[in-house]
Amino acid sequence: MRLKDQPASERPRERLVANGPDALSHGELIAILLRTGLKGANAVVIGQQLMLKHGSLVSLARASVEDLQTIKGIGRDKAVTLVAAFTLARKMADELGGDSPLLDTPEAVANLVREQNRLRDVEKFQILLLNTRRRLIRVAEISDGTLDTLLVHPREVFKPAISASAAAIVLVHNHPSGDPTPSEADIKVTRDLIRAGQLLKIEVLDHVIIGRKTAEREKDFVSLRELGYFYT
Repeated sequence: MRLKDQPASERPRERLVANGPDALSHGELIAILLRTGLKGANAVVIGQQLMLKHGSLVSLARASVEDLQTIKGIGRDKAVTLVAAFTLARKMADELGGDSPLLDTPEAVANLVREQNRLRDVEKFQILLLNTRRRLIRVAEISDGTLDTLLVHPREVFKPAISASAAAIVLVHNHPSGDPTPSEADIKVTRDLIRAGQLLKIEVLDHVIIGRKTAEREKDFVSLRELGYFYT
């Protein structure tokens, strides 16, 4: 049944106005963005199909314009609308972190980078450049791909730190698998960079790996410093 043929109390837009956005299912909220469906499948049905295919909002937010268009009823314009909506949500989360946040704990680091990292489907290595008060100067992206000593050279890591006159850095990368447990390569790269930082008088404060929470895993990140790997 077309949405406009349903009682007003059952249409997503009217329900949002009457009851608030939290009263709507994921499929209904997506339907509002899609606006229309196709013959035999209204916008709510297509929204439900998207959720069924991707399994979660996190997975859906990772989808490209091309991937979204594999669902019947999702053309280029609707796919672009969805990508734009998820990107705005991520940018809003970035802004909520505030200007020049204090990054003196692993939790503060994870809160800063969580949203932009948990949606990535490849590993991305970043460094947070900090001033003497442990406040963020900026985030520098170093490399994509599995972390190893070939991809993460101290020269590439410390070049932006020197340019920004950073007093310290925090290493950050994500594990797309969701398990933030450090690999042997993660540990080796960390120790190599600690030694390089000592020579340059730029302290490596921590290496935080972002993953995802599970029923068995209370936190979605680990700190290599807290795990005891910060010795050379």
